[in-house]
Amino acid sequence: MSRLQLALNVPSLDDAISFYSKLFATEPHKIKPGYANFVIADPPLKLVLFEQAGAEARLNHLGIEVPSSEDVSAHQARLADDGLAPVEENGTCCFAQQDKVWVDGPDGPWEIYTVLADAEDFGASSTHTDDSTDALCCGSMPEAQVRCC
Repeated sequence: MSRLQLALNVPSLDDAISFYSKLFATEPHKIKPGYANFVIADPPLKLVLFEQAGAEARLNHLGIEVPSSEDVSAHQARLADDGLAPVEENGTCCFAQQDKVWVDGPDGPWEIYTVLADAEDFGASSTHTDDSTDALCCGSMPEAQVRCC
């Protein structure tokens, strides 16, 4: 099953976890320092929270979680055929081993990804997100958790 991902910057992770647990009547799937995610069945949603007290925007990024690496590859090929230049990013990010591609839309980045396994570390950025001029750069430190999930 595929599901939409909504990644938000929140000023207080504890307050956000309390609110979204009540709103969606479910507990978080994963909680780490400065990070939490919910896997919500109804509506099918992956809600990701990044604790960013000074964030300029509430929306961090959007994504689509798909069931397998094959699905990621199929979307990557389709997007490339449509001229959208997806960028592959496989590895550990947001406390999970993932296969994913990023595509930049007119209103910001989208990721299409699958989670292969949980990880203890937040992970490191890819060459795509390593550009220090990129305001949505994902880093390995919690303060830099901006683009990955």
